[in-house]
Amino acid sequence: MPVDRESTDLEAYVKRSRSGPCFVCAFLAGSPDYPHATVFEDVDHVAFLDRWPTVPGKVLVAPKVHVEHVVRDLNEEAYSRLMLFVREIALAVEAVCEPERTYLYSLGSQQGNAHLHWHIAALPPGVPYPQQQFHALMTENGVLALPSDQAVSMAARLREAVIARGVLKEG
Repeated sequence: MPVDRESTDLEAYVKRSRSGPCFVCAFLAGSPDYPHATVFEDVDHVAFLDRWPTVPGKVLVAPKVHVEHVVRDLNEEAYSRLMLFVREIALAVEAVCEPERTYLYSLGSQQGNAHLHWHIAALPPGVPYPQQQFHALMTENGVLALPSDQAVSMAARLREAVIARGVLKEG
């Protein structure tokens, strides 16, 4: 089912990301100002739908503890567990969304959105090449207007795919 795109208020987004609380920590604390549809979580990590997705089924994955640097803040074991979690969520996204390509990337900065998080973005089949890669990921090109019932449904389907793989344990 097609989903409409809507423009984003980039100025408000930047202001919120730079002056507001950590969005991951606020979400995990249950702040009503930072709602997200949870896909799956274990003791150390959480996967949740992006509130401003640029492609269907876009998921963010983050450690539950506030970590800012993927390289220096995680020891080898913690890094490996996080990357296994990212991989399992990405495989669930692929199973549900059947993309042409799956993009994995980590953004953020000490100046905004500092909590380490990975983006899992499934490029739908048939997207013309000029609209792939960076173009498909940039909120400047609009975000999907996803009604909350569709977000809940997508999160449930992704969760079922994670559970069906049987690798991650809930916690």
